[in-house]
Amino acid sequence: MQSPPLGPPPAPQAPAARTGYPGFHHGLSLLHGWVPQVVLFVAVLLLVLAFARFTRRWWLLWMPVCAVVGGAAAWAAWSYTNDQGLASDPAPALLWACVGLTGAGLAAALVGLRTGSWWQRIAAVLAVPVALLYTGVVLNQWVGYYPTVQAAWDAVNADPLPHQVDQDELASLRNTNVGTGRIVEVDIPEAGSDFRHRSEYVYLPPAWFAGDKPPALPTVMMIGGEFNTPADWARSGQIMPAVDDFAARNNGVTPVLVFVDAGGSFNNDTECVNGPRGNAADHLTKDVPGYMESTFGVSPDPALWAVVGWSMGGTCAVDLAVMHPELFGTFVDIAGDLGPTAGTKEQTIKRLYGGNADAYAEFDPLTVMAKHGPYTNVVGLFDDLTAPKRNDSGQQPNGQQMHYPGMPKVNEEQIGKGGRDGVRDTNEEGAAEKLCDEGKKVGIDCTVHTTVGGHTWQFAASAFTSSFPWLTARLGIPVPGISS
Repeated sequence: MQSPPLGPPPAPQAPAARTGYPGFHHGLSLLHGWVPQVVLFVAVLLLVLAFARFTRRWWLLWMPVCAVVGGAAAWAAWSYTNDQGLASDPAPALLWACVGLTGAGLAAALVGLRTGSWWQRIAAVLAVPVALLYTGVVLNQWVGYYPTVQAAWDAVNADPLPHQVDQDELASLRNTNVGTGRIVEVDIPEAGSDFRHRSEYVYLPPAWFAGDKPPALPTVMMIGGEFNTPADWARSGQIMPAVDDFAARNNGVTPVLVFVDAGGSFNNDTECVNGPRGNAADHLTKDVPGYMESTFGVSPDPALWAVVGWSMGGTCAVDLAVMHPELFGTFVDIAGDLGPTAGTKEQTIKRLYGGNADAYAEFDPLTVMAKHGPYTNVVGLFDDLTAPKRNDSGQQPNGQQMHYPGMPKVNEEQIGKGGRDGVRDTNEEGAAEKLCDEGKKVGIDCTVHTTVGGHTWQFAASAFTSSFPWLTARLGIPVPGISS
């Protein structure tokens, strides 16, 4: 007599997920290697040909004009970046040189159309877009936004993300072995925010598909940087291979990830507050949680909700957690600021809050923590940066930061100017230390992890990947070797 089977039969294998784009984690690099070098070579060659005019009038009259135009372009770009508080690390000098040369090349193309041979005129016209392209390459190298040519191409074409499926396909995957998780594009309805946002994305781990109905999994809200799309964590950060690998090693169990839109458009820096740029805070706290609970069955328990952010998103993560401990019990701040920032304090009050100083205080995490008083069961991790060039008496060989009495503080008047946003990259006490110190005074259990690196998406991805096992354990999911 044959023995009965042990346990239920295995779930049927689901169709393989679309990878979104081939070579997701590999491909031609836009950050180093031969592609940037070729663009540089072509740009320099065309600029040399564009300026190589051998007449006295050209050198005495038009070359100075081109130089002035180029200098003005570089100065305007530098001034605008500083005035808007756009930089978290000072931009490389090469970026401003590229902007200046692009402006000079444009002037040469315009004034040189009637001088020189035909090939010089053609070179002058072609030099402008190629110089502009190399400027974009340098800018991308600074922030690490598009790591590969494929990633940039897929972003431009709005190609699917890795493992992306349509939301109406989820029902057919129920109670199957999906192998890897799935990402779905969602349109989260407004529930009182009146915030006009773009499509957002939800990652559902393999465990979500097991059984007849979804388990009440924990949720992590993922917020990107100042210039962003909701797809950035997957496309620019390229975190999904690490998430897939973790899920495979943890029996398919991870938190649900919701990649939210905190801006409404690519260049709308809301800092996740309510104000003239949109009620982003209301969207993240009123629209998103309810939708996730009703649509995907995630747990409503704040102890099982976390918020993770990078750069501007890191600032948002702290702010959301301290303002709404009833929603978020855990936060990870990756290279965020001391508080919502859009230039100096005066500029921030005007730009983010329409001149309302009370609204500034309402969203300032230091003020919020002091007013709130003791917190219960709120835990945070700060992953902060020190600049690679630093190697002074305050920098240990392992990259950890030593603190000395009398160490200079951040000059708050300079926050947002020239890349000085409170992140300690010039021997200053940084935002992470100050926020964590004040948080501990009101019962927030926090840790600061400081590493050497640049303010790039590659650092953000590395910080997220290293913190993900801890974050998962903190949210109550057993992880081998880690306790919550």
